[in-house]
Formats: sequence, structure tokens, C-alpha cells
Amino acid sequence: MKNQSKKWFALILVLALSLMMFAGCSKAPETGSEPETDVTEATDTEDTVDTTEEKGTVKLVYVNWAEGVAMTNLAKVILEDKMGYNVEITMADVAPIFTALANNDQDAFMDSWLPVTHGSYIEEYGDDLEDLGINYKDAKLGLVVPSYMPIDSIADLNTVKDELDGQITGIDSGAGMMAQTETAITEYDLDLELLPGSGSAMTAALGAAIDENESIVVTGWAPHWMFARWDLKILEDPKLIFGDSENIHTMARKGLSTDMPEVAEFLTNFTVNDQQLGSLMGAIADSDEDPDAVARTWMAENEELVNSRLPAE
Repeated sequence: MKNQSKKWFALILVLALSLMMFAGCSKAPETGSEPETDVTEATDTEDTVDTTEEKGTVKLVYVNWAEGVAMTNLAKVILEDKMGYNVEITMADVAPIFTALANNDQDAFMDSWLPVTHGSYIEEYGDDLEDLGINYKDAKLGLVVPSYMPIDSIADLNTVKDELDGQITGIDSGAGMMAQTETAITEYDLDLELLPGSGSAMTAALGAAIDENESIVVTGWAPHWMFARWDLKILEDPKLIFGDSENIHTMARKGLSTDMPEVAEFLTNFTVNDQQLGSLMGAIADSDEDPDAVARTWMAENEELVNSRLPAE
């Protein structure tokens, strides 16, 4: 009997302990009783999503020209790191760029040379674009040769046509200066053929010729890092086929200043001088990193300048 009582007592004790454990597990948690890290992570994630959705994506388009690559990638990292936008950048030829802007497929193009080089595109698409202003003043384009060549004018090119193998090394066929060069060939009665290519192919050919002390003429422009790397000259243009100095404008799709006023204000504020743009172009040209990585480093080294271009709060 004594043993049986002990068994019943043990059973009751186990049941009591089980009931106490069940009650503890089923009790509703008090406010704030969940782990603090979980609340913070959920809040941070939610805030990030909301901010991204609110800011949206900016679409920048550029031509593979040194100054356009530099300015576009710098604008990209500023918009991302300083202003919280997503940024997509797309490389294309000039003609499709203006078509895309006019069709609202892209937001902005930071490398429009006016009034001459891209003037025909403004005549065609200007009603569907917004001019956000000048980002670089006194740009110049023309035919460029190494300084050791014994000519100073476009009119002199026929005297060295054999040394040039009858060729002018050009860039992408849709570039405004390619059409101007064709006009120069006609107006100066040059016995030379214009070969299309790309900006990078042009500088590669120029560098190779200079390494061998050979003659070459290319379609070139300033600002460009090649003037810092090599001793070059832009040939005189007495007929002004390439015009006087031009300004580089930022052109946007119509409505950007209404849809994204903060972005439009930043792009309007975005200006660089020869020293600033030259240092960035040179850094990109000399680096194996992606241009946006180089631009991000340059931004960190020029914090005061970059902050001065941000929209007013």
C-alpha cells in the first residue's frame, strides 16, 4: 500500500509540472519581448524597400566618348551614393540616344555638343527634350595630329596623304563630327578617306602611331585625356567646318523636371571645368577598374566639390 501511494504521488507531481510548463509556453508574449535584432532587421528592410520605391530609377545614356563616360559615371555614383536613387546607364550611338530621349525611353544624356555638332538632332527632336544647361564650357573638336607632324592646318593634309595611307581615323559613324569631317573632306578637297570606328579604337590607333613616330590624323576633341598623355595639336580650320568652341549640354526627356525634380536640379547643377574633368578622364583611362569604381574614388577625393552640386535641401 505504501508503494502504491508513492506511485500515485509521483504521477500527480509529473502531471502538475507538465501543466505548469504548458501554461508557460502558451502565455502571450509581452510587448517588446521579441529579440531586438529581429525588429531592427524588419524595420531596416521595410525602410529600404520604401525608399527605393519612392526614389525610383534614373536612366542615363551615353556615347563611348571619354568625357561622356567620365561625367555619366560620376553622375551615376552621386545619384546612387549621395541621393539614394537606382541608376541604369546605357551606351549607344548619338542618333538612337536622341530618339530614346524623345520617346521617353531614357532620362538624360550629358554629352550634347551645341550649337554645331548635335545641332541637327536638336532641330529634329528639340520639342520633345529639356535642355538642363551647360555642364562644360569651351569644348573644341576637329582633326588632330601629333605635334611632330609638319602641318598646322586641315588645308595641309593633302601634302602628307601618302604618309597617312590616305586615311583619317574616325569614331562611331553616328557622331556629329563624322558628318563634319565628311564636309571638311569635300570643302578642303582632301584626297583622304574617313574610316569609322569608335573612341577607344581611335585612341588606340593614335597611341600606336605615336609609339612608332608615325603620321596619323584622327577625329578628336577637347576635353579628352589624350591631350594630357600625348603632345597633340588640333589642326587649324580656316573654313570653320567644325565651328568655333562649343559647350556641352545635358539634354533630358521632356517632363523630367516635373517627374523627378530633384534629379533635374542635380543635373542642372552638374558642371565641371577642364582640370576637374581632365583628372577624372585620366584616372579612368589609366585604371583597370570599371569607370563607376574610379568615379566613386574620385568622388571621395573631391567631396566638397561633389556636395556643392547636390540639390538644395
